[in-house]
Amino acid sequence: MPVYVYEVIEDAESPGERFEIEQSMKEDSLTHHPIDGRPVRKVYQPPNLASKYTPIATKNKLENKNVEKAGFTKYEKDKLTGRYNRVAGKNGPSEIRPNG
Repeated sequence: MPVYVYEVIEDAESPGERFEIEQSMKEDSLTHHPIDGRPVRKVYQPPNLASKYTPIATKNKLENKNVEKAGFTKYEKDKLTGRYNRVAGKNGPSEIRPNG
C-alpha cells in the first residue's frame, strides 16, 4: 500500500506538523488528523521512481573496467606525491605531474 504525507492546517502562512500514513489508493484522502482530529491536507510529493541514474548505478559505471571498456582513460591522484596515475585505459601518459 502507498504511504501518503499529510500536513496539519495551522494557518495560511506557516506549515503545520507533517505525518505519514499508509492508505489504500481506493480510500478517500484524510480531512482530519486520525489521533487528535485537527484539520489536515494531503502533501503532494514527487514520485519515487527507480532510475538508471541512481548513485549505485553511477558508481558501477565509473569502475575502472567499465571506464576502460568505454574507451576512456581514468587518473587518480596520489595523496603523497600529488601526481596523477593512470588506473584505467591505455591512452595517454602513465603519470601526470601537476605544475608547481
